[in-house]
Amino acid sequence: MTTIETGAFTAEWQAWHRAHDEKLAAPNGFLAITSLHWLGDVPTRYPDAPGAWSTGPDGVTVLLDEGTELVVDGEPVRGRHSFGVLPERGGVNAVWGDAVIEVARRGGHDILRPRHPGNALRTAFAGTPAYAPDPQWVVTGRYEAFDHPRPTTVGAAVEGLEHVYDAPGRIHFTLDGQELSLTAFPGHDKESLIVLFTDATSGVTTYAANRVLQLARPDADGQVTLDFNRAANLPCAYTDLATCPLPPAENRLPVAIEAGEQIPAERR
Repeated sequence: MTTIETGAFTAEWQAWHRAHDEKLAAPNGFLAITSLHWLGDVPTRYPDAPGAWSTGPDGVTVLLDEGTELVVDGEPVRGRHSFGVLPERGGVNAVWGDAVIEVARRGGHDILRPRHPGNALRTAFAGTPAYAPDPQWVVTGRYEAFDHPRPTTVGAAVEGLEHVYDAPGRIHFTLDGQELSLTAFPGHDKESLIVLFTDATSGVTTYAANRVLQLARPDADGQVTLDFNRAANLPCAYTDLATCPLPPAENRLPVAIEAGEQIPAERR
């Protein structure tokens, strides 16, 4: 790369890294979560959320006290409110003053995660350490689609919880002279992919359980770019109140990928 190209590469990485930290530390981002509650059929009150919460065949319900209000999808609700049956990995954010009450479904369970801007984890956050960006960690891979998506069960940061993803294919690439591959999962939209992985830096300089890499759709020839400079921490790297998936066993890479985000100060 020329000096100009290297400067642009670094600036783009810095913007990505800054945006990732800003999303985490947003007033109601993951660092604002104060607790994780597993809902059952008995209405239960929690100190950091209004009302009494329960779940059943018809989904999550809250019974709010008189004079208490939530805002759901822009509309105020009072008294008894049903959130309905939530899809797996889906959720609703209900606004309560300056807080957000996240109602979600993870691993077949309905959960409640209040998010308060004043949470100490958020207010003390000083940013995520990371390796300096280096173009050597940008690798071209070859995407191999499976004949049919393969249901793949992985563990979670929360003990006893499992996630199931329909893996559409694998990505093959060469790094440090070794032929490697990663099982890919669907990304946040139908066109993109994600890979969850660990490597020889995991538990040493990078978070032990997982990192994630977002990938654009493979091109017409099946080529895909893996920029390990953008290997990011999932929320479980910062808080025990996250239900993040773990990588499948085949995504434990035997090489040291000294790129991307490192162990947060909150875990050191």
